[in-house]
Amino acid sequence: RVQLVESGGGSVQAGGSLTLSCAASRNTASQYCWGWFRQAPGNRYEGVAAIDPDSVITYADSVKGRFTISVDSAKKILYLQMNNLKPEDTATYYCAAECGIPGAGQPSMVVSGYEVGFESWGQGTQVTVSS
Repeated sequence: RVQLVESGGGSVQAGGSLTLSCAASRNTASQYCWGWFRQAPGNRYEGVAAIDPDSVITYADSVKGRFTISVDSAKKILYLQMNNLKPEDTATYYCAAECGIPGAGQPSMVVSGYEVGFESWGQGTQVTVSS
Protein backbone atom coordinates (compact mmCIF):
# COMPACT_ATOMS: atom_id res chain seq x y z
CA ARG A 1 0.00 0.00 0.00
CA VAL A 2 0.92 3.59 -0.49
CA GLN A 3 1.55 5.74 2.56
CA LEU A 4 -0.48 8.94 2.45
CA VAL A 5 -0.06 11.98 4.69
CA GLU A 6 -2.61 14.79 4.68
CA SER A 7 -2.04 18.39 5.71
CA GLY A 8 -3.72 21.76 5.42
CA GLY A 9 -6.73 21.34 7.65
CA GLY A 10 -7.78 24.03 10.08
CA SER A 11 -10.54 26.32 11.24
CA VAL A 12 -12.12 28.97 9.04
CA GLN A 13 -15.25 31.05 8.96
CA ALA A 14 -18.04 30.35 6.51
CA GLY A 15 -17.13 31.63 3.08
CA GLY A 16 -13.44 31.05 3.63
CA SER A 17 -11.04 28.76 1.82
CA LEU A 18 -8.62 25.98 2.64
CA THR A 19 -6.35 23.78 0.57
CA LEU A 20 -5.70 20.23 1.67
CA SER A 21 -2.63 18.34 0.51
CA CYS A 22 -1.90 14.64 0.49
CA ALA A 23 1.65 13.44 -0.05
CA ALA A 24 2.20 9.90 -1.32
CA SER A 25 5.20 7.74 -0.49
CA ARG A 26 5.51 6.61 -4.09
CA ASN A 27 4.18 7.65 -7.42
CA THR A 28 0.66 6.39 -7.86
CA ALA A 29 -0.80 9.21 -9.89
CA SER A 30 0.00 7.67 -13.22
CA GLN A 31 -1.32 4.26 -12.32
CA TYR A 32 -4.11 4.58 -9.78
CA CYS A 33 -7.01 6.80 -8.92
CA TRP A 34 -7.15 9.19 -6.02
CA GLY A 35 -9.97 10.43 -3.87
CA TRP A 36 -10.98 12.61 -0.95
CA PHE A 37 -13.50 11.47 1.63
CA ARG A 38 -14.83 13.17 4.72
CA GLN A 39 -16.54 12.03 7.87
CA ALA A 40 -18.45 14.24 10.27
CA PRO A 41 -19.10 13.01 13.82
CA GLY A 42 -21.86 10.44 13.83
CA ASN A 43 -21.99 10.29 10.05
CA ARG A 44 -20.80 7.83 7.46
CA TYR A 45 -17.87 8.48 5.19
CA GLU A 46 -18.83 10.67 2.24
CA GLY A 47 -16.95 10.62 -1.02
CA VAL A 48 -16.08 14.23 -1.86
CA ALA A 49 -14.03 14.12 -5.05
CA ALA A 50 -12.01 11.69 -7.08
CA ILE A 51 -9.70 11.66 -10.07
CA ASP A 52 -9.16 8.51 -12.13
CA PRO A 53 -6.05 7.39 -14.07
CA ASP A 54 -7.44 9.12 -17.17
CA SER A 55 -7.79 12.34 -15.16
CA VAL A 56 -11.58 12.16 -15.23
CA ILE A 57 -12.86 14.00 -12.17
CA THR A 58 -15.94 13.28 -10.09
CA TYR A 59 -17.41 15.52 -7.38
CA ALA A 60 -20.13 15.01 -4.83
CA ASP A 61 -23.12 17.22 -5.57
CA SER A 62 -22.64 18.94 -2.22
CA VAL A 63 -19.25 20.36 -3.24
CA LYS A 64 -19.60 20.94 -6.97
CA GLY A 65 -18.55 24.43 -7.94
CA ARG A 66 -16.77 24.98 -4.62
CA PHE A 67 -14.10 22.27 -4.37
CA THR A 68 -11.38 21.41 -6.87
CA ILE A 69 -9.33 18.21 -6.86
CA SER A 70 -5.97 18.12 -8.58
CA VAL A 71 -2.80 16.07 -8.59
CA ASP A 72 0.85 16.94 -9.12
CA SER A 73 2.24 13.71 -10.51
CA ALA A 74 5.86 14.81 -10.35
CA LYS A 75 5.61 15.71 -6.66
CA LYS A 76 3.22 12.82 -5.84
CA ILE A 77 0.82 15.22 -4.13
CA LEU A 78 -2.96 15.30 -4.28
CA TYR A 79 -4.76 18.55 -3.52
CA LEU A 80 -8.25 19.61 -2.59
CA GLN A 81 -8.93 23.32 -2.97
CA MET A 82 -12.00 24.21 -0.95
CA ASN A 83 -13.69 27.57 -1.50
CA ASN A 84 -16.84 29.14 -0.09
CA LEU A 85 -16.74 26.74 2.83
CA LYS A 86 -19.94 26.10 4.77
CA PRO A 87 -20.48 24.87 8.33
CA GLU A 88 -21.77 21.59 6.89
CA ASP A 89 -18.32 21.01 5.38
CA THR A 90 -16.98 20.50 8.91
CA ALA A 91 -15.48 17.00 9.05
CA THR A 92 -12.30 15.00 9.13
CA TYR A 93 -11.01 14.77 5.57
CA TYR A 94 -9.14 11.72 4.31
CA CYS A 95 -7.25 11.19 1.11
CA ALA A 96 -7.26 7.77 -0.50
CA ALA A 97 -5.50 6.06 -3.37
CA GLU A 98 -5.38 2.81 -5.34
CA CYS A 99 -9.01 2.29 -6.15
CA GLY A 100 -10.56 -1.09 -6.83
CA ILE A 101 -13.58 -3.20 -6.01
CA PRO A 102 -14.89 -2.00 -2.64
CA GLY A 103 -14.74 -4.51 0.18
CA ALA A 104 -17.62 -5.19 2.55
CA GLY A 105 -18.20 -2.16 4.72
CA GLN A 106 -15.43 -0.19 3.00
CA PRO A 107 -16.10 3.46 2.19
CA SER A 108 -16.67 3.86 -1.52
CA MET A 109 -17.66 6.40 -4.11
CA VAL A 110 -18.66 6.50 -7.75
CA VAL A 111 -15.67 7.21 -9.97
CA SER A 112 -16.19 7.41 -13.71
CA GLY A 113 -19.51 5.64 -13.31
CA TYR A 114 -18.21 2.78 -11.18
CA GLU A 115 -18.51 2.20 -7.43
CA VAL A 116 -14.94 1.92 -6.16
CA GLY A 117 -13.14 1.46 -2.89
CA PHE A 118 -9.61 2.58 -2.07
CA GLU A 119 -6.74 0.46 -0.80
CA SER A 120 -4.63 3.17 0.81
CA TRP A 121 -5.78 5.85 3.25
CA GLY A 122 -4.27 8.81 5.03
CA GLN A 123 -4.69 9.54 8.72
CA GLY A 124 -7.13 12.40 8.22
CA THR A 125 -7.05 16.14 8.76
CA GLN A 126 -9.71 18.16 10.54
CA VAL A 127 -11.60 20.95 8.83
CA THR A 128 -13.86 23.13 10.97
CA VAL A 129 -16.06 25.82 9.48
CA SER A 130 -17.81 28.24 11.79
CA SER A 131 -20.86 30.28 10.92
